[in-house]
Amino acid sequence: MTQALQIGESFDGDGVNAAHVNTVFGHREGPAGVAWASALATPSQGHVPFVTVLRPSLPVKPLTLFVTKAAPVGDDHGLLIWGPAQAGIAAGVADALADGVISLEEADSHVIIAAVWVNPAADDAEAVYANNRLSVRTALENGARSLPSTDEVIAARHSPSNPFFTPRA
Repeated sequence: MTQALQIGESFDGDGVNAAHVNTVFGHREGPAGVAWASALATPSQGHVPFVTVLRPSLPVKPLTLFVTKAAPVGDDHGLLIWGPAQAGIAAGVADALADGVISLEEADSHVIIAAVWVNPAADDAEAVYANNRLSVRTALENGARSLPSTDEVIAARHSPSNPFFTPRA
């Protein structure tokens, strides 16, 4: 039985071109659909959700809403968000569909919200593309498999770390 709402997370790559993607996947007629439509209809300063496309007029399926975690800080940053990051998200969702992480039946009945971080200091369009492609595919699979496991979370509780901070022992 498929979960009503799947939430996934993935961080791929390193340095300023790394990708951090959070996903929400669910039926259009459930809470994911409501959140998808609400987010599209209520943009905020610097955060304008948009439908992710493989190319103009060819949205990826399931329909995917790209939501920026960082407001564009200039033209170069904006181009990395709307260009390679968006293309990577579209390709990664299509990969998840082709690989069976998302069923063909779900392609028309479900939606995805992808919250995407593109570092304002990012400087390599190909790396931004590749990292976002892998990150969204991994986040969707993690959501489908309910990863991480509870045991993994409990085991890691004494040694949290991230690319920006690691506590002293």
